Amino acid sequence: MMILLELFLTFFEIGALTFGGGYAMIPFVREQVLAHGWLTEEELLNMIAVSESTPGPIAVNMATFVGSDQAGILGSAAATLGVVLPSFIIILVISALLKNFLKYKGVGAFLSGVRPCVVSLILGTAITLFLSVLLGIGAGDFELNVDFIGIVIFALVVGISLIYKKKKGKKPSPILMIAISACLGMVLYSLPI
Repeated sequence: MMILLELFLTFFEIGALTFGGGYAMIPFVREQVLAHGWLTEEELLNMIAVSESTPGPIAVNMATFVGSDQAGILGSAAATLGVVLPSFIIILVISALLKNFLKYKGVGAFLSGVRPCVVSLILGTAITLFLSVLLGIGAGDFELNVDFIGIVIFALVVGISLIYKKKKGKKPSPILMIAISACLGMVLYSLPI
């Protein structure tokens, strides 16, 4: 029962203190999950990959996965409720009290001030994932362990995306890119190198 409360409160805090959606939550989820010892760095990276490639918001998927890993179905329900409840409450209050809240200069200034922080959190997450996944550099670990196959897959996916965009005039579907990456991974990682 204690773990359910801990999952709920941890993910409630993450949901309440994070602006910018799921990608901005990744650093906070990482910090909390590793601090509680719920997942290792590698398990966390795998969970992020699974959460990104499954339907639904990444923060909800991550909370559900961590909760399920720690306490089964009740754990997934507690963590998921914790991460979505703050947003639900905030939107409910805003819609009830401030029908046209964006017309207020203070609200606009607040949101303008938050945007650079959200961009930096997302960029920081991207850099952290790049360093961990492709170069093997984790938190406090400065030993270089380059994943050459991962770099090849990354380069191929970027190349395919650029070619697709040039030929079709629009970005490729993220689902298509995930499927291509998965296929490349199955082929290239199974090669006897």
